[in-house]
Formats: sequence, structure tokens, C-alpha cells
Amino acid sequence: MPRQPRLDLAGLPQHVVQRGNNRHPCFLREQDYRCYLQLLREAAKQESCLIHAYVLMTNHVHLLITPTAKSALSRCMQALGRRYVTYFNRTYHRTGTLWEGRYKAGLVDNQTYLLTCHRYIELNPVRAAMVASPEDYPWSSFHANALGASDPLIHPHSEYLALDADATQRLEAYRELFKTALSDDQLLDIRSHLQQQRALGTHRFQAAIEAELGRVAKIRPRGRPRKVF
Repeated sequence: MPRQPRLDLAGLPQHVVQRGNNRHPCFLREQDYRCYLQLLREAAKQESCLIHAYVLMTNHVHLLITPTAKSALSRCMQALGRRYVTYFNRTYHRTGTLWEGRYKAGLVDNQTYLLTCHRYIELNPVRAAMVASPEDYPWSSFHANALGASDPLIHPHSEYLALDADATQRLEAYRELFKTALSDDQLLDIRSHLQQQRALGTHRFQAAIEAELGRVAKIRPRGRPRKVF
């Protein structure tokens, strides 16, 4: 059966996850994280993709990206994947694949789920019990979005900017969001839509996507997915 093309619309953010093959680590030392971020920056700039949030875990990556042209995200991820695999294999004297198949990506409704996805992504190290607070994890966008650290990767989304016109107050408002944990229903919703590569948002948002692309944007009901993200 041919693979279904991903839902892809220019100007709408997408939640992306790319996983190491067989859950093996894709980052072994600090240099690897830095190299990936640099290559991500280059690929995103080349393909005009705007990055709003990210986290690099030991064996997978989460990104929140808005492509500004159709198929731009695919080109960005393909270029990034090839370049990083070349670096990784050369550095560790290995051959073969590093990633577990194709990356997964799902559209995100700006108005209802964008900041929820921000929290989901940047809280990954906390849920994995790697750190007690997101600010303790060095390889995520939390330092830029919540603490104002300089990060050339980050392009603030309009929903983030709408938290407050004043930059200092905006940072405070963003940190305030993290004082409330994501509910089990929110976690399940995000994981289900990402696993099936559907559109995360309201029924109206999903209906608009279906009307424009002529494809199903809602998830297929099924059993509770495994917690693999």
C-alpha cells in the first residue's frame, strides 16, 4: 500500500518528531547536539522554515516549525537528516541508517494548540525524569522562549508574541504557562494526532484542512497509543 502523503500547508505550524533507529541514541556527546542545531539552522534558513520550539532528546527530536512554502518542511528535514547522518557516521566510524524511517509531522491549530505544543516539546526532559525543571535541560528552546536567552534558531510565532507586547512581561507570561502540567487528555491528544500525522486542533480547523486538501485530517479512533514520544 502506498504511503499517504503528509498534510502539508504553507504558513501553518507542524509538530515534527524524528526518532533514532530502534530507539538507539542519535546524540552521544555535546558536540553532536551542537552540530545538529547548526545543521538545523542552515537547513531551515535554506528552505525558509521558521522554528518556534525544539528539544533534542538522546534518541529523538521534537520540532515546532512553520514552513513558508509547500514541501519546504520535507526538503528541510531531508537535507538535515542526510547531513547529520554523514556527520554522525564519520565521527563514530559507522555506516548505515541512523533514523527510524520517515519523520512524523502533524499540522497544529495556531489559536488552540500552538502554545500547548510548545509546552509539550519543552517539557519532554521533565516527563522523562531527566531533569526537575525544563530550564535545567540545555538542549531545548525553553531558554529562549522562557528566559530570553539568545538563540538564532528561534523565530517567535505570533501567538507567542501575543502573550504580551512587553518582552519581559511576555517571558513571565510564558513561564506562567509551565506552572500547570499538561493533562493526560492533552498528552493523549497530541500523541495520537502526531502518531497518525493528522491536524491537531478544533473540528472547525480540521474541517478547513479537509476542504482545502481533500484528505482526512481527523484521527482514526483506536486504542490508547503507547507512550513513545
